[in-house]
Amino acid sequence: MSPTGSLPAELNSFVGRRREIAEVKRLLGEGRLVTLAGVGGVGKSRLALRVAFDLRRAYHDGVWLVELAALESAELLVATVMAALGIQDSASRPSLEVLAAHLRDRRTLVVLDNCEHLLDPCAALADRLVRAAPGLRILATSRQALGVTGEQVLQVPTLAVPEAAEAGARADAQTDAVRLFAERARAVLPGFEITDANREAVARVCRRLDGIPLAIELAAVRLRALSVEQLLERLDDRFRLLTTGARTAMPRQQTLRSLIDWSHALCTEQERLLWSRLSVFSGGLDLEAAEQVCSGGGIPPEDVMDLVGGLVDKSVLAREEHRQSVRYRLLETIRQYGRERLRESGEEAELRARHRAYFRDLALRARRGWYGPDQVAWFARLRADHGNLRTALDSALPSGSPGSSPYTPGPEGTRDGLVLATALCFQWIAAGALREGRAWLARLLAAAPEPTPERAEALCVQARLAVLQSDFEEADTLLRECRELGATLPDPPPAASVTYVAGLAALMRHDPKEAVTLLGEAADGHRADGEESGVVNALMYLATAHGLLGDDERAIDRFKECLARCEARHEHWFRSYTLWLFGIETWRQGDPDRAIEMEREAIRLKQPFDDRLGIALCVEALAWMTADASAERAATLLGASQESWRAFGGPLFGYLEGYHDAAEAAARERLGARGFAAAFRKGVELPPADVPGYATGSEKQRPRAQQTGETSPLTRREREIAALVARGMSNKEIAATLVIAQRTAEAHVEHILCKLGFTSRAQIAALVAGQGDHAEG
Repeated sequence: MSPTGSLPAELNSFVGRRREIAEVKRLLGEGRLVTLAGVGGVGKSRLALRVAFDLRRAYHDGVWLVELAALESAELLVATVMAALGIQDSASRPSLEVLAAHLRDRRTLVVLDNCEHLLDPCAALADRLVRAAPGLRILATSRQALGVTGEQVLQVPTLAVPEAAEAGARADAQTDAVRLFAERARAVLPGFEITDANREAVARVCRRLDGIPLAIELAAVRLRALSVEQLLERLDDRFRLLTTGARTAMPRQQTLRSLIDWSHALCTEQERLLWSRLSVFSGGLDLEAAEQVCSGGGIPPEDVMDLVGGLVDKSVLAREEHRQSVRYRLLETIRQYGRERLRESGEEAELRARHRAYFRDLALRARRGWYGPDQVAWFARLRADHGNLRTALDSALPSGSPGSSPYTPGPEGTRDGLVLATALCFQWIAAGALREGRAWLARLLAAAPEPTPERAEALCVQARLAVLQSDFEEADTLLRECRELGATLPDPPPAASVTYVAGLAALMRHDPKEAVTLLGEAADGHRADGEESGVVNALMYLATAHGLLGDDERAIDRFKECLARCEARHEHWFRSYTLWLFGIETWRQGDPDRAIEMEREAIRLKQPFDDRLGIALCVEALAWMTADASAERAATLLGASQESWRAFGGPLFGYLEGYHDAAEAAARERLGARGFAAAFRKGVELPPADVPGYATGSEKQRPRAQQTGETSPLTRREREIAALVARGMSNKEIAATLVIAQRTAEAHVEHILCKLGFTSRAQIAALVAGQGDHAEG
């Protein structure tokens, strides 16, 4: 046996995978059998070969590749391995004994590539060989683990893709997915480069293809005939488009459809059925949702958990830790394949209706549980299912409506959509998604003109969202229709809800006298109905109106009542808004120190919701309160508030504009035009994740390079993540803080290491700390 082994030469460049390479080497140092598992086309074989090549000097008896993709008979497995290792088998003993004896005293690395279709035989072979040969290491690739004692499994992720660019921001071209696309594009189109003109289109192609390397490579080949923009337009039919792989590859690796067909064939009949049904979900799901929506018709509810586990094992479903629960996700390419199978089965309309009904009921449960100790948990759950909520709402729109699905749900389905969009009222507000909430309600109201209680309640919620965006004319129209419709219904929406919206509109129009009348009436009505959250909601704005009228004693009494009611229920969201308003009143009465502490506490309560609207309001209030003591800090807070308010999409609440103008004028007078502009720009440039820390005084000083961006090779997002690394945060904690996927956070950290030439997170932290010593105050 030659000590050199049998690794093939790489025919094209290897892109990325720095973290995965290091992890595989670590696992091989600790264990005897390591399996690289993952969805088809994710690059398991290339990763295994790159690691094997890097380690070839560590195995003086050779590093050997055993290709199993074309092997159909398990009976020929041992012979195939022996042939790959160059072992002549002419003995009378069983071949497995000959192979084990040959490896017993050798230090060898064997790569078993593509084991999934021979899982049990490969598992038995690997187990026997590692027991017989202490110097042997086996690196296997498979779509699921072999299941051998002592096996260490690395789930190979897809390549990191660029995050969706925010308005006016540029897509990041430094991710591994984009780099791979660019390199493979240059192979077929010499001179191809990522430019400002095509950067976002390339990023969108990579996102649409889920960062799957094979899909990206197949797409790049199409640049022989298409522009990047044309390629992007045709990705809806990706299985027909991506059919030009290398002729020397296995047939299932030449087209994307064949690749996924292979995964489909490895599943049991029940797993295939569940796969197709799971395709109705968007952005992930939990086990409860799978059991409720996908069971029945060949899948008993009690079998769903095991079937989900089987799809995870086969790398069809990705398992993701989410706070204190586990969620599952289909890559979009896998999901589209499943959707085709679902349509072929004739079950799609039924599954979409069940999906819509499930999330309608979930939203109703969340609304009932919103005012209480489970509020943050409900918010997080609905936020995690934002994609599913959108899909459920879309499926409620009849065919032909703007943004509708290709299926007509019928009147019941459209009413379900109205109920769902209405039940999400607090979610739209807390998530700063007023524009989206109004858009869904407008479409659904247009699609369901029938005079129903569901329509009346939806009109009231739509008016409320319009008021919060200072769209008073639209709100008046909606409230008028709501009242007229309610008068004809035997079960109209609570009058207190309609009166509350009208009272809030009066307050924001700076008519505190009218607001006191209406909000007082709304609070009394909610008390009579036993609607505790409505009472608190009305009281906190009623207190504000009293304050604007100079009735300070009543204002304070109402604020204190609000806080007491919230604290009794361990409620955070209304409490945070009460503290915001109470803080303003306390400042107006001459106690800025206490007022500032109220605003800071309000911000801390808002952070679990990532309530950017609420945080912007508190930051704005802090600017007013600090204008006399620190004009520079006030100007910076005004800048930070403006950016958040701009993203929110509406003007500052009318009754607050006078305070804003006074604070800005005071800061300009003290700092001068140039000084004010510099401080204001500092606030504008603060990353959103840093605004709460700056406003509450709990932030760490950021390095000069991060403040100015003039000397750092890192992008703005990378500088933000470097600062979080310096604070000692793990990738999981960074992902939670920035509300991005953990895989995305990991990719960013790897890019930072590469750009700076570092090998450890400690070096990033040291750099940030060192730059912070020279940072501007």
